[in-house]
Parts: sequence; C-alpha cells; structure tokens
Amino acid sequence: MAVTAKNATTRFSERVADYVKYRPHYPIEIIDLFAAKCGLTPESVIADIGSGTGLLTKLFLDNGNPVAGVEPNLEMREAGEHYLAEYARFASIDGTAEATRLPADSFDFIVTGQAFHWFDQVKTRTEFKRTLKDKGTVALIWNDRRVDSTSFLRDYEDLLQTYGTDYNEINHKNVQDAAVFSAFFGGEFFSSAFDHAQHFDFEGLMGRLNSSSYVPNKNHPNYAPLVRRAKEIFEAHNVNGRVVFKYDTRVYYGEMT
Repeated sequence: MAVTAKNATTRFSERVADYVKYRPHYPIEIIDLFAAKCGLTPESVIADIGSGTGLLTKLFLDNGNPVAGVEPNLEMREAGEHYLAEYARFASIDGTAEATRLPADSFDFIVTGQAFHWFDQVKTRTEFKRTLKDKGTVALIWNDRRVDSTSFLRDYEDLLQTYGTDYNEINHKNVQDAAVFSAFFGGEFFSSAFDHAQHFDFEGLMGRLNSSSYVPNKNHPNYAPLVRRAKEIFEAHNVNGRVVFKYDTRVYYGEMT
C-alpha cells in the first residue's frame, strides 16, 4: 500500500494509548547538543512538527522553551494536549509539515521526532524555510532500534518482517540517507547519536508492538500468530521478566540554505 498524506495521518488513530505508554522518550543529551552546537537557550522558540503525543515536545518544555506542537491527527493531538496540559508555554496546532499554520520567520528551532519519513520533503522544506528565523536550526530525530544488536532484537525484527503489514515500505530508515538530507537542508548538515533503552515485561512488549502502525490490528488474521510468536520470543530472551530494547537516538541537524 502506498503511503498517502491521508493514511499517514490517520493510521495511528487507534494506537494512541499504546503510543503514549510504550514509545520511547528522548534523551536529555539532545538539549545539551543543541546548547553546545546551535545556541539553544531556554528562550529559544521551538516548533515541533508531527508532535504526536508530545514526547519530544516535553523535552524542550522541561528546558523552559516555548513550543508550538503541530500535529494533524486529532487523537494524537488531543493526547498531547492532555499530556502537556500543565505547561503554560505549550501551544497545540492543527496543521501538517507541509502547511503548519505557523507564522513566518518565527522559530529558532524546528524539530521533528519519528516523523520526517511521513512528510512530503519538497513541500516541507519550503514550509520550514518560511517559518524558520534567519540562522535557525532544523533537527530530524529518530529513536533507531538496534535491530541486529542482541538475539532478542534479531528475533523481534524477524517478527516484524514476518507479520508486519507494510513494515519495509514505511520504515523510517528508508529516508536516512545523506543524499536525502543534503537535498532537504540545501547542503551541509551534522549528525550525532546517543544511547537509549527501554525495559519491558510481556505486557510492555505487546504495548510496544501495538503502538506501531505496521503491526496488524487485533482483527487481522496475522495478529494471533504474532502474539504467539511474541510470547515465544519473550520466554526465550527475558532476564528476570524483562527484555531490553536498545536504541541509537539519531539527530540530523543544521541550517537550511
């Protein structure tokens, strides 16, 4: 199935609760990186595009920054508004990467976590340049699962390859390419990576699975065999009732020219 703007927006609608509870947050080292390399201060104005349930937005709000979270999916946006309700410097916007509804020349940083692979890159580049201040920074961020780093993660990857609906077609690694980034930034960009991890019991493992849009829903014929295989993998690899998801949090950042 081709990923269209419509199904890219709506495919997470029924997965919001699991997304909030089981998706990885983002390491504080991102703040340190931007402070050291890009001049981030607590007064820097941030736009988080494809902000979803607010996981990346919260990192900047906790740093004191004003953040506009732009999210087209109603259920995800409402979950983010609930999650971030205590933050006075958070503004929730119904918009897309290609048409953010944000004011021009207004943001010091535009960030996007786990979302750039859903965007129309040409239209998004135009929109980011419109909304970014002169010398502002754009950052594309992913929590990359280390698919071949442990026997558990190798079996987990095989599970997705076997039972996922369109796993390979929509994998964000498809756009993690120097040529793609050079075209998007208009030239030079920089990258950094940080260690990250989650620890799950079996309930958490299933929640992590169900948060992914390429995992079949509970009415799909592949769902029951997926659960059986997930249970086998958990039983084979858990230590004291837990399995470990290891990630590289990858950050690609720079000015747009």
